Amino acid sequence: MCGIIGYTGDEDASPLLLNGLKRMEYRGYDSTGMATISESGIIIKKDVGKISDTNAKLNFLYLKGKVGIAHTRWATHGGVTPENAHPHASCGLEVAVVHNGIIENYRQLKEELMVEGHVFSSETDSEVIAHLLEKNFSETGKVKHALLKTVNELKGTFAFLAIFNSNPNIVVGARNGAPLVIGLGKHGNFLASDVLAFIDYTDRVVFLDNREIVIMIGRRKRIYTFDGESVVKEATHVAWEAKEISKEEFTHYTSKKIHEQPKTIKAALY
Repeated sequence: MCGIIGYTGDEDASPLLLNGLKRMEYRGYDSTGMATISESGIIIKKDVGKISDTNAKLNFLYLKGKVGIAHTRWATHGGVTPENAHPHASCGLEVAVVHNGIIENYRQLKEELMVEGHVFSSETDSEVIAHLLEKNFSETGKVKHALLKTVNELKGTFAFLAIFNSNPNIVVGARNGAPLVIGLGKHGNFLASDVLAFIDYTDRVVFLDNREIVIMIGRRKRIYTFDGESVVKEATHVAWEAKEISKEEFTHYTSKKIHEQPKTIKAALY
């Protein structure tokens, strides 16, 4: 299953996003990528292969900005190629998207968008989300309205995050069937498919329900249903022990468990 993470706040986004990707390696993946917003606009780096190898080649930390999204992909629609890796951008680079799930009506949406002049660069179903958001934003001029219109045009199971070039302090997310959780940090907020992605920075979380969207601006958040109704949710605390699920720096869980044996024995004795 793909892993997604986004951040908006006071700190540089790329180190936080890279750590989140590493935390989600256990989910399995064939490619990875990241997008941030800076004075230069949206910049995307992505490729096939392991996170460490891709980072060594592309240097994700070169991406500047305090807002960004990142992704680990397990191929469904389209082969394992750099073009099919996430994030995906709209043809005007107004929007970048990372997506987990399957858009069942993507062929119909893609054909309609192509007739209107949109140019696609991948074989994925995910790319239609970026183009739809761009189209709907150009028509409505509002991020919230564009997001609501988009999610109600999509059919399938999905969780996705998006950033907008013209709104450089915003990360938005939507959930319908695939997991998506908010992490509330001291210096900014996270959005991810897995608590593990941001557990190093905060244990305060808000779980989105199906057919809900979230708009995050720095440390502020607004949650709505797909019908546009405002939703108020309290944060809950998750156990810091969730960190133990991660492989950390080890290649395999077996290697990690062997390395942890002295600590495990000591814990059992006391």
